[in-house]
Amino acid sequence: MSVIGRPQENEFSPHAKVYVGHVYSDDLIQVLADQIRKTVALLRPLDEERALLSYAPGKWTVKQTIGHLSDTERILSCRILRIARGDTTPLPGFEQDEYVPNAGSNERSLENLLQEFVVVRESTLALVRGLPPEAWSRRGTTSGLSVTVRGLAFTLAGHELHHFKILEDRYLRASPTSST
Repeated sequence: MSVIGRPQENEFSPHAKVYVGHVYSDDLIQVLADQIRKTVALLRPLDEERALLSYAPGKWTVKQTIGHLSDTERILSCRILRIARGDTTPLPGFEQDEYVPNAGSNERSLENLLQEFVVVRESTLALVRGLPPEAWSRRGTTSGLSVTVRGLAFTLAGHELHHFKILEDRYLRASPTSST
């Protein structure tokens, strides 16, 4: 089952509304699969120097953004897994701004970061493709808010689409600045 239907606003956190709004199809699994090809095609042509640039002082580099995408996907996928399996333990939030500087993404090669992104996404796809239909509407608590598996999955896809647009518009069409 690949078309699971769009989540209602009460299925995801209020801050995720912008992400869910980016998801262009109800066929979530196809969107997640398409993102692998599109994101890698967008970023693979960059050289290492360009991947270390940011679009403004204090903003993440391309490499840091890719690392952030993989980190966030792992966290959201873990939440999807736990809630889909009926785990009712409230799940904590995470602070992305603490993860990025500790990830060491700028010291890794662009190719290595892209390979990790692909592997993480393929793992997410394996998880969501195997979910039973009733799992999509299961509810859990993340960051003190009630969410569903479907809401989390759309948030995950929309989060990547949000950053894809930023990468495309502000890093690849504009003139980024040095990260130093």
